[in-house]
Order: sequence, then structure tokens, then C-alpha cells
Amino acid sequence: MDRLPTDPKQPVAPGDVTLWLAQAEAGAAGTSNHLFTLLYDELRARAAGQLRREDAGHTLSATALTHEAWFRMAEQTRTRWASRGHFLAMASVMMRRILVNHAQARHTDKRFGIKASLTLTEAQQVAAGGAAEVVRVNDALLAFEQVDARAAKVVELKFFGGLENEEIAEVLGISLATVKRDWALARAWLHREMAAG
Repeated sequence: MDRLPTDPKQPVAPGDVTLWLAQAEAGAAGTSNHLFTLLYDELRARAAGQLRREDAGHTLSATALTHEAWFRMAEQTRTRWASRGHFLAMASVMMRRILVNHAQARHTDKRFGIKASLTLTEAQQVAAGGAAEVVRVNDALLAFEQVDARAAKVVELKFFGGLENEEIAEVLGISLATVKRDWALARAWLHREMAAG
């Protein structure tokens, strides 16, 4: 297998990253660290984007979220990376899962934390917090996964992974028309669920 340049300052084409991913899957020494260097800026930008949807003062930083997602992605042994875009999309999905787990833990901590007297207005402000909303969206998506697992995957890749319809079709091995149909179905279902909740 050809070795790719190891200078992290040298521009890297998306196809080169795909080759590095293949080398990492094959167990080539040093490729994992090099991949992290090549993809770090993009991963951190995605983490920052995910955190912009969160409450101000979130306890996770973009750097911490990037590193946590990288460590979890490195543990993936059964996933075959189709492309650089596929890897980055799944990293975004992993970041969402980390944020959901973090929000659930914060929600649990609040439930079992020190009790304090609150006015009605203060209680409503606490309840309207972003952590509860993140958990609610995640719960709705998990419920939709039971209805249509493929369409739920389309939502994950599009909304959280940032992939375009054509990229989703390639990653999932389905037609572009199917992606569009699944997206329309998922949006309608999730909108109805979130409005009813």
C-alpha cells in the first residue's frame, strides 16, 4: 500500500484522507495519529457547531468534545469508512450522542441535587433549559428509529452529520429519491411528535 505524505502542513485532498482511513483500518502504524492531525480542524469546527446549539456556559468545550468523539471513533472496529465525508458525518453523530449523554447526566444531577426554593418564573426558566430540549429531541429520534430505522439514519446524517442528500445516498447505499422521501417523512413525523410533546 502506498504511503502518503506525513507533513501535516501539506494540503491533503479528500481522497488522500480516504486512503489514510483505509490504512488505519488495515492497522498501519502511526496512521491514527496522522489522521487526527489531518482532520482536527474540521472535527473541531463541527464540535463548535454542535455546541452553538447548546446553552451558553456548557461545561464541554469544542476541544473536549472533539477529543472525546475522536477516542470513541477510534474504538469503532466494525465500521468500514466509505469516505472522508462518511467519517466526518459519523464523528458529528458521535458528538451528538456525547452531548445527549452529557445532558442526561446533568438532568439526573439536577434531579438528585440540593433542593432549593424557587419562584414559578425561576422554575420555568430551569425547565426551559437546553439540556432538557436535547434529551427531548434525542428521545423523539429514538422513537422514530423504531418506526423507520433507515429514515432515522437519514435524519442523523443530514441534521447532525451535515451531509448533503447525495452523500447520504452514497453512505447508506440508497437512491437520492429514497433519501428525499425518507427526509420528508422523518421531518413530518418528528414535527408532529415534538409539537405533541
